[in-house]
Formats: sequence, C-alpha cells, structure tokens
Amino acid sequence: MSSFETMSEEEVQRINRLQRELFDKLYRLFEPPLPEGVPERLERIAACGGIAKGDTVLDVGSGTGIMVPMIRRYEPAVIYACDLSEAMLGQLTENYPYAETILGDVRDLGLPEGSVDSVFVNACYPNIADKAGAFSNIGRMMKPGGRLVISHPLGKSFIEALKNNVPFPVDDFPERDEAETLLGPFGFGVKEFIDEPKLYILVATRDGR
Repeated sequence: MSSFETMSEEEVQRINRLQRELFDKLYRLFEPPLPEGVPERLERIAACGGIAKGDTVLDVGSGTGIMVPMIRRYEPAVIYACDLSEAMLGQLTENYPYAETILGDVRDLGLPEGSVDSVFVNACYPNIADKAGAFSNIGRMMKPGGRLVISHPLGKSFIEALKNNVPFPVDDFPERDEAETLLGPFGFGVKEFIDEPKLYILVATRDGR
C-alpha cells in the first residue's frame, strides 16, 4: 500500500488545470540562458540515468526541454517528453524536433509495459498531484533494472521559495529513508541520494516486482 497522500479525482484535475494554465503563460521563462551552474548540474542529473545507446527514455514534466539535449548525448533510440502544458511542449518541439512529445499527466501515459529504460522526473516531483498513480504507471512502463531519477538542479530550498508563489500545492522532496517507504510499494529501491545546497538527485531502480 502506498504512503503517498491521496486526494479526490476532482482535486487532482483541479491542480492539473491550475498548473497547465500557469505554465502555458510562463513557458518562455524556462528557456535558456539558464542560471549559472545549472547546465553543469543538469549534466550530473543526466549521467545518473545510466542511459545506453539505443535505450528508451522518458522525461516527465519536460517543460521546454532543458534535459532533452543532455539526454540525447547518450544516443537513446527514443526520447519521450511528457508535460501537462501544451505551450511548453510546443516550444520543446520547436527546439528539439527529434523528441516525441506526449501531452498529459504521467499517470495516464499508455506506453507499453516494460518498454522504458530510464525515467527522469526533473524539477517536477513536488508538482505531481497524484503521486501514487504516477509512480505506479512509471513502474509499469519501466523495464526491470530501469533507472528512475528524481531531481532538481537548484536543490530542495528552491521548493520552499516556490510554495508561496504558485496557485497550487507543492510537496517537499523526500529524504532517503522516506523515499524508500514511498517508492518501495511500486517496485523501486533507492540506489543513490545526493542532497547538496543547489542539487537534489535521487536514483532508484526498478527491481522487477
């Protein structure tokens, strides 16, 4: 049984709508140039995905695609970019036409079972309304041994600053022990945990359960 907080479907849809509306308006703010040090930290995040040539990669909450070119350097066969915001994905397609975009909530993605090698949840974990649904579906789509990377290139403190400036709730990033409890029911085991002032990375692998 999941330890994630549960909420009604109506509340999930309300939060998703508020996010979609906000990011459709603000999508240009997420375009380069990125803040100093962020590109280097994003490179560290991408490296944690363990991507091999020919892999299938899913970028959840991709926004305008700041992770996409870094993922591409590892020569995956496919990069799926999923986001709630149509404007975000429109800009991503303009920037990186080789990525395959999917508009919608990650919990609803219909990629085949056991088809994805690496999943990135970068700078969007706090925004996911239905985390139990999201990680259940991510676990379904991932291959046994696949790698899940939850991250933020500005660290946990960025979320504290964000909480009072958005019209929807955002959650904190979990500590390592908490992540084990939260992700374990979906077949994930935490393998790496980095918590620096300006970088958060949690790497979990799909154990095949």
